[in-house]
Order: sequence, then structure tokens, then C-alpha cells
Amino acid sequence: MKAFGFVLRMAARELRAAPRRLFPLAGSIAIGVAALVAIDSFTDNVRDSVRQQAQALLGADLVISSRRPLTARTEAVLDTIVAGGDRLARVTSFSGMAFVPRTTGTRLVQVEAVDPDYPFYGRIVTEPATAWAGLHTGRHVVVDPSLLTSLGARVGDSLSLGEARFEISGTVVSAPGNTGIRTAFGPKIFIPAGHLAETRLLGFGSRAEYEAFVRLSDTRSAQALADRYRKGLAAERARIRTVSEDQNDLNESLSRLTRYLGLVGIIALLLGGVGVASAVVVFIRQRWETVAVLRCLGGTARLVLAVYAIEAAAMALAGSVIGAAGGLVAQRFLPGLLTGLLPIDVEPRVSWGAAALGVGVGVLIAILFAAIPLLGVRGVPPLAALRRAYESDRPRRLDPWRAAAGLLLAGATVTLAAWQAGSWRQGAVFSGGIAVALLVLWGAAWCLAAAAKRWAPSRWPYVWRQGLANLQRPSNQTATVILAIGLGAFLLGTLLLVQSSLLRTLRITGGPSRPNLVLFDIQSDQLAGVDAMLKSAGLRSTPPVPIVPMRIQSVKGRPAAAILSDTTSGDEGPRGGWAFRREYRSTYRDTLVSSERVVAGTWWSGRGTPGMISIESDVARELGVTVGDSIVWDVQGLPVRSRVASVREVEWARFEPNFFVVFAPGALEGAPQSLVTLTRIEQPADRGAFQRRVAERFPNVTTLDLSSVQETLEGLIARVVLAIRFMAFFTLGTGALVLAGALATSRFQRMREGALLRTLGATRGQLIRVVLAEYLSLGLMASVTAVVLALAAAWALARFLFEGDFSPALLPLAGLVAAVVVLTVAVGLLNSRDVMRRPPLEVLRAE
Repeated sequence: MKAFGFVLRMAARELRAAPRRLFPLAGSIAIGVAALVAIDSFTDNVRDSVRQQAQALLGADLVISSRRPLTARTEAVLDTIVAGGDRLARVTSFSGMAFVPRTTGTRLVQVEAVDPDYPFYGRIVTEPATAWAGLHTGRHVVVDPSLLTSLGARVGDSLSLGEARFEISGTVVSAPGNTGIRTAFGPKIFIPAGHLAETRLLGFGSRAEYEAFVRLSDTRSAQALADRYRKGLAAERARIRTVSEDQNDLNESLSRLTRYLGLVGIIALLLGGVGVASAVVVFIRQRWETVAVLRCLGGTARLVLAVYAIEAAAMALAGSVIGAAGGLVAQRFLPGLLTGLLPIDVEPRVSWGAAALGVGVGVLIAILFAAIPLLGVRGVPPLAALRRAYESDRPRRLDPWRAAAGLLLAGATVTLAAWQAGSWRQGAVFSGGIAVALLVLWGAAWCLAAAAKRWAPSRWPYVWRQGLANLQRPSNQTATVILAIGLGAFLLGTLLLVQSSLLRTLRITGGPSRPNLVLFDIQSDQLAGVDAMLKSAGLRSTPPVPIVPMRIQSVKGRPAAAILSDTTSGDEGPRGGWAFRREYRSTYRDTLVSSERVVAGTWWSGRGTPGMISIESDVARELGVTVGDSIVWDVQGLPVRSRVASVREVEWARFEPNFFVVFAPGALEGAPQSLVTLTRIEQPADRGAFQRRVAERFPNVTTLDLSSVQETLEGLIARVVLAIRFMAFFTLGTGALVLAGALATSRFQRMREGALLRTLGATRGQLIRVVLAEYLSLGLMASVTAVVLALAAAWALARFLFEGDFSPALLPLAGLVAAVVVLTVAVGLLNSRDVMRRPPLEVLRAE
């Protein structure tokens, strides 16, 4: 007990005597904890918001939906579910071309034809407020505000949709689940379901979703009803959803995003741990004589270790608490950064659980990183109090306690990453990647120090040679600086390259051969008229591609309905159930296109054999078919037999007509079909005018401006990257703080060297150039190594995750290198001011 009291008193005295010595330890861990708490608190807020808004997002207790009009059996199930007092509302969703006769231009819109009672839960807010209530009092339409902007329209104008006209009675201010992703292909508008038929847009080849929303009036469980009827509805290619299922799906989707952001926070935390270890190493070097004196006075190795361990733990706790407070403030900015991506309104609230967890994890990581250098105090001999210059603080043999501490640190890192990623495998891969990055950066630091020692040019000016010599002098911080700055730069560089690669894939403005306007749902008897319009406008178009809608009737002799209703496959039906339920829009041709590659089987030559098909690899995997297997298709009620001739990989990111299933010529020519063609119109105004003429003459023909889609997708990608970059700056900020801490902990060593140089005649300007040479070298090595790592990581992500080509963006990388070098030099110069200011005599007297 007395020993414990002595340890506490001694630790308190040390902290009171020189609190600034351990401030770098607290600061290093604070930013990492702030990043982790910000993400975990934001995640808790997201889950709370999903729980509170799930019912409003669905709009009912349960929903039955299908990609075709509900069958008689589905309607019978719906009649069984809807008992006395229950309420039913139907919604039909589809795409169409809209324009305002008073103005020019046209726009693809996402139409929702709704019954008066929709939605049962939640609220659609409009401007004016009475617009939604008055939607069903006539031919009214409520539109997204962006539609008015793009068409130059205003409330009160007439909107043309197909062959019907509607009065714009208001704009949508907010609607449950309305996100940028869902409106990427056009703004959303609402029309009364009673006037849907007047548009005449749901003809052959049109794609629509038919939904029935049910509000239960009694105590029946919506989930129990869904579980009871799911199998039967699956056989009818209909899906049933409940609030709890949508809540689980939404939680999983949003958690995936927050997990990745959390991994970035873990990088900042681990980098803070590197700063802790560096601060403790220098602190122990500075306290070497104090430790030796304590040993001379009878202090045991364990007693002395306990003193400094408590000091480190106290500063780690202080830093973690400060970081947790900062994280709770930072998480308030995340909902704004993700505007347009979240289908819910997230209200920032204090999550005490996330804060407590962050403090605990921060203290644990700090102690584990500090333990390895702290264990070195056990080897300080009492004789060092008298002959410090002849004693070494480096262990002469392997210390099993240090090895154990290292293993604990590795295990804690993997566990923390697995917890954040939600998978042990992903956690191990992430930890391994960070370990490789740290190893490469440490190797770069060692090479830089070795090169400065062996190959410094003798003809260079003295100040530059002295600056390079500082990289390998005793108590140098070369490895710490390069690790701290390089890891943050590596993360930012990877983000820059991945963002550039994704946007390059989506870009359609690269040349006259890249179409930027798609015309689809063209009926066979309209093709000549559409072709004449293209020619009269002086436009070249791609050959028309036929599209035949169909569904799977049987696979390898087994009916699709039996597969979908298989009760042995779990509640969600068979694996790949979506592939059996969906409507396929297939084509027929005799050649491959540039976005396809055969990976199994062979492509037919010439016209091939009627009934042979080529199927996309992912769909083939979901259906469980391979080359030689048979599939029977339902084409407008007629069975069409086929056999798999080949399996293809398709580059879906390319804006081209790509298909899951391609038939050999000879089987579908007589089937009902629509056509699609592509063209290019350079000027946006000309593009809009042409779309307007097509919509007026052929209301059912849909035109899609790929430039608008590209802009929307680029904006969404930019939002995601902005959120990740926000977290990445925590890492870079931690690196800068670790750099400042490394300089602060070696401050006396630098002041002593500066005093000696000034005693020998060095000027203030020469000292500045010495520091400049040192930190310019460190910044260049850190940034160049980080860029190499970023190129490797971005290539791997592009190749294996996004499955696309990789082309590095050199200009952003050059900017990153320059920024990192400037940051390193600036921090180095700011923290070296005392070296230039302190009089040499004052420093030498302190020796």
C-alpha cells in the first residue's frame, strides 16, 4: 500500500514539474479518439433515426410490390390480408418524358401515380402546403423543385406527360426516402392514380413497379403476415416488405458506409499510437538519470515502471477525454457532408456510449503503444546515475515482455478493425494493409537515414550537408516523422486516385464517338419516324438495338415458380431469388460489343443456332447455370427454349446498351419488341430542343441525357469522397501533431546543437537553411513513398473491387506531394524557433 502511494505521489510530482513533456502523448491520441467517437456517435444517431423513421420511410405496415401488374393470385392474397377496417393504397412508379408547353426543353422524370390515402405514415411536405392535399381534386401534379429550374417553369404551368396534361400545383419540400441516388435519372413527380391511364405511357415494353400499401387496423403482426405469404407471393414474382425488414436493410446499408469511415478513424487512432510511442521514447531518454537515481535509492524496476506507466495512462486518459469531446462536436458536421445520400434526416445528438467507448479504446491503444518503450526503464542500471555516457538504453537481448506487449498490440489492432468492419476477415486484411504501409514507410525512413550517412554529396554547401546529417544523428525523429506524415498522405492519395478513376469511368464527354443521348422504348412502327428526325437534325446514331421483355419460366427443367416457392431455402427463398423473379430485357445479335468478354463457352459465328444464348456471369452464378444448361423463357405468354452457349463478363459502368442475356439471331425476331438507339448532340441547348421534339411527336419514347446522369453521379461520388476525406484529414492532422510532438520532445537536443553551431559562427539564416534541408528531405521522402503506396492501393481497388481500368491522375498527386512537403517544412520551422532565438550561452550553461 505504501509503495502504491509512493507511485502515485511520484507520478503526480513528475507531471506537475514538467507537464509539457507528455502533452504530445495526450495530443496524439486525442485526434484519433475524436475521429473514432465522431463516427461511432454518428452511427448511433443514424440507427436511432432509422428506428424512428422506418415506418414513415415505408409509408405503411406492409407493402406488396411487383415489376408487373399484380396477378390474380397476388390480388387474392392481398384481399385476404386486408380485413375490415384495414386501409389499402396503390402506387405505380415508372419513367416518362415531361415538358411544359409554355417553355422550351424537356426532362426525363420518375413518375409516381398515387392513391389519395398514400402515404399512411410519414408526411410529404409541399410548397404551398395545400398542394398535396389538393393533388386528387383534378389533373394536378406535384414536382421536385429541380424540374421547375431545368424547364424554366413555375407553379401554375401546364405539364405535359405522355398524352395527358397536368397543372403544376406545388413543389415537394421533403418526402421520406427521397435521396440523390433515387433521382439520379430524373426528378420525381406525383400524379393522381385516377389519371394514370390518360398518359398512355404504360404500353408494351414499358417498365413500371406496382405497389400495394397496407395499413393494419388490428393487432395482427405485419411480420407474421409477411412470413406466412412470402413463399406464395415469390412464386408470383411479387415481394412483400415490412417496416422491420426495411429497417434492417437500411441499417445494414448505412452501417456499411459508416464502417468504412470508421476504419479511416482507426488509422488516425493507430497513427496517434505511433506518436505516443515516439513521445514516450524521448521522454524516457530525458528521464534516464531520474530513473537511475530512483534505482540508487532502492526503487525496484517494477516500482519505477509503475510511476511512468501511471503518468502515461493519466495523459492518455486526458487526451482521450479531450478527443471524445472533439468527436462529439465533429459528428455534427457529418450529416451535412452526406446530404443527398441519406434517405433519413439524421439529428446530431450526444452519444455517451460512443464517447465512453472511444475513451476506453483510446486509453487502451495509448497504453499498448507506450508499453513497449516504457518496459525499457526496467533495464536502467543504478550505475547510470554516475556514468550515463557509458550506458546504453538499448536492450541487449530479446525482452519477452516487450514481445508480449507487441503481440497484444497486434491483437488489439486486428480486434478493433474487425469490430469496426463487422468482419474478422476484413479486419485482418485491413490490419495487414496498414502494417504493410507502416513497414514500407519505416523502410523508406531507414533508407533515407542510411543514404544521408553514406552518400551525402561532399560538394554540397555545408548547411545542406548538416541538414541531411540531422536525419541520422542521435535522438533523430526521421522514422516518426515519415510514418506520421506518410500514412496520412497515403490515405489522401488513395482517395484522390480512386475518385479520379471512378469519374473517368463515368465520363462521356471524351470525344465525338461517345454517345450522350439515349432513345429507348421506340416501337417498331415508330423507328422510321425517329430515324427521319435524327437525319433531319444531321445526327448520326448507332444501329437500333431490339429489346424483348421476358421472364424465366423454367431452369434446367424445373419451373421458376417451384424454385421461388421452395420452403427449404429460407425465408427469402432460393439463393439468387431476384434473378428468378425479375423481368429480363434481352436482345439478339451475332457479334460481341466492346463492353463484353466471353469467359466460358464460345460465341456463335454468323447467325448461330436459334435458341443459343450468352448469359452474364453474375446472373449465371445466381441461377446456377453454366454452358450447356437449358432455360425456358416466357415471352408474352409464349415459351421460348434456349441453351447456354457462353458466359460473359460485362462492364456495366460503360454507358452502352448492355444486357444480362443475348440471344443468337433466329429466335426472337418475331417477338413483340421495342428498340433503343444512341446519338450524340454536343450543345446542351440543342440536346434539350431535340428531346422536346421527340417527346411532342412520340410521347412514349423516352430520351435520357447521359450528361445529366453523369453530373448527378459525380455529385454523389463527390459527397462520399468528401465524407471520407473529412475523416482522412483527422489522420493528416494526427500526423502533423505527431510531427510537432516529435520536435517538441527533442527540443533540448536541437537547442544544444543550434547553440554549438552558433558558437562556431553559424548565422540565424544558416540555421534556418539547416532546418529547411532536413524537413524538405523528410517531406519529400514521406510524400513520394505515400504516393507509391497510394498508386499500388488505388490500382488494387480499381482492379479487384471496381473491376475497371486504372489510369493515375498525376496532377492531383503532384499537388499532394507539394502540400505534404509544405506542411512538413512549415511545422519543422515553427517548432525550431527556439533553436534560433535562445542565446548560445544560456543553453550551454544549462548543460
